Amino acid sequence: MTTPFPFTAVVGQDDLRLALLLNAVSPAVGGVLVRGEKGTAKSTAVRALSALLPEVAVVPGCRFSCDPAAPDPSCPDGPHGTGPAAVRAARMVELPVGASEDRLIGALDIERALAEGVKAFEPGLLADAHRGILYVDEVNLLHDHLVDLLLDAAAMGASYVEREGVSVRHAARFLLVGTMNPEEGELRPQLLDRFGLTVEVAASREPEQRVEVVRRRLAYDDDPAGFAARWAGEEAAVRQRVVAARELLPQVRLGDAALRQIAATCAAFEVDGMRADIVMARTATALAAWAGRTDVLAEDVRQAALLALPHRRRRNPFDAPGLDEDKLDETLEQFAGNDPDGGDGGNGNDSDGDGDGDDDPGPGGPGGGGGQPEPDTGQGGDTAARPEAADGEEPRPSGAGAGERSPARAAEPFRARVLSVPGIGEGAAGRRSRARTEHGRTTGSRRPRGALTKLHLAATVQAAAPHQRARGRSGPGLVIRRDDLRQASREGREGNLVLFVVDASGSMAARQRMSAVKGAVLSLLLDAYQRRDKVGLVTFRGSAAEVALPPTSSVDAAAVRLESLPTGGRTPLAAGLLKAHEVLRVERLRDAARRALVVVVTDGRATGGAEPVALAERAARLFAADGIASVVVDCESGPVRLGLAGRLAGELGGTAVTLEELRADSIAGLVRDVQGTSRRAA
Repeated sequence: MTTPFPFTAVVGQDDLRLALLLNAVSPAVGGVLVRGEKGTAKSTAVRALSALLPEVAVVPGCRFSCDPAAPDPSCPDGPHGTGPAAVRAARMVELPVGASEDRLIGALDIERALAEGVKAFEPGLLADAHRGILYVDEVNLLHDHLVDLLLDAAAMGASYVEREGVSVRHAARFLLVGTMNPEEGELRPQLLDRFGLTVEVAASREPEQRVEVVRRRLAYDDDPAGFAARWAGEEAAVRQRVVAARELLPQVRLGDAALRQIAATCAAFEVDGMRADIVMARTATALAAWAGRTDVLAEDVRQAALLALPHRRRRNPFDAPGLDEDKLDETLEQFAGNDPDGGDGGNGNDSDGDGDGDDDPGPGGPGGGGGQPEPDTGQGGDTAARPEAADGEEPRPSGAGAGERSPARAAEPFRARVLSVPGIGEGAAGRRSRARTEHGRTTGSRRPRGALTKLHLAATVQAAAPHQRARGRSGPGLVIRRDDLRQASREGREGNLVLFVVDASGSMAARQRMSAVKGAVLSLLLDAYQRRDKVGLVTFRGSAAEVALPPTSSVDAAAVRLESLPTGGRTPLAAGLLKAHEVLRVERLRDAARRALVVVVTDGRATGGAEPVALAERAARLFAADGIASVVVDCESGPVRLGLAGRLAGELGGTAVTLEELRADSIAGLVRDVQGTSRRAA
């Protein structure tokens, strides 16, 4: 067994370690979401946490980790009698991003259930994680149907496995910990809200701290067991402190003054629902217990807000999580007051409760404050290096050429009409185009390929019925054979690759016009986020085209690139289309099942070189030949219109819509599929 990296040997990352330890003290806090760039010890710290959790008592032989003091009456391995308990270490179970539904919740043998009436159940990861930690690395890439199952289990504290009327239930209470890189996409709001706390992590910019990180990592790689032994004393001390804090937790008093500060803070930051208030209260209580106190102080409330609120303030996927600490301090000060039941209610100056007024967070381990890290703007704090604009003049970006204009701001986004790929695909689950999926409405049946997962009961009975006499049926039940079983064929929705090809040339450069164009693309990006698509961005201007953003699940990264997009120069439309076609060719090699939808945003004009319009039309015919679904957003304006965007859409084998028709609430913007045929359409 591999020796884990010691938790106490992690350098820096105080907020991350504190959030994990608070959940170890009080699992009711609701878990931790760790956001940050790659290589910042996110997974290392999480995997090391299990060694600090107290041991758990379990019923011997129970696959579902029942507590001997209060066994689950519905346990599939029950009923449990009295007897000596077994003690084992708390588990940390990892949920792979590509796991199947059966791997997560468990598998029920349908064949035996129908033929023998036996509930033969193989537990899944939720059963393994009961009374322990469920860790999801790259949680933002988890498939939607697994997210739904996690939400249900986290809300009810139990897992249900249903197969055509045959049901198994078992307890599933676990500490949910997820790590993610925001560049690869954001989480669904429902799952985001399920995490009690969130922490932003980033690599240190201090050379000495980075040196220590490398030194410890090399020492661990050379001798993992020896390195862990050197930190055994610190690990034992933190483990004992966790146990002591758990024992103290029921005695911690959350006064009315602290409760008012919590409620006022959540109201001031306009968080949705009441979960934030509850999580803040539990976090502040855990902070007091961790510090060895029985009273919740104002410092506990402040730290709880910094951990529990940033991810709950997002209003759309383009908002970065964060908290205005000045506003937080003003709110806490405004609602500070003495607790009517006695004590200072968390507003005294002695924040550590030891009477010396030194604000010491307590012995050992992380416990100090710490808001979210300041974002790295890449400017190094040197504002003098930024070009200043003259009065009344738009600022020009550094390095802008003579024909280049500064980026226009995007107009307010709107609810966009639904654009979908025709036919039936078989791509990753999503919410855009029709597809054959494991979830959705039942459309037919087929013989199972491999293990049976979704039984079509009527088709199974119909297949078995003619053979009952030959099989010697004598009782009321059917005699079922493996060949009788039928798998349900289901139709749902898939996510697509939405590739934006945006004209940034001089003909689009009128600021009001480009602002409207960016607002429209931003609206489509928001729609892509909601429908679980991958997105990419190709732009063309001057003499060439470039891939501004390779295909990714991070729509907010696309929004950032779009916002900074400059305009000006000629219109190499053919270059833009050829670049987009190359991006799709490479992406098909990576993910052949994901179908593409190309959105060309242009007025249809083409300049530069010999016969630029004819060259662009030849490039467009490549998309039609490959059966790639496409739509042209016609940005032409003015009293005289050439209709070039419509001609381009015809060559692409797609359709053209105006900016006005792109709105879902416009009369012309009725939902309809993009015209064209898909190479993989049924």
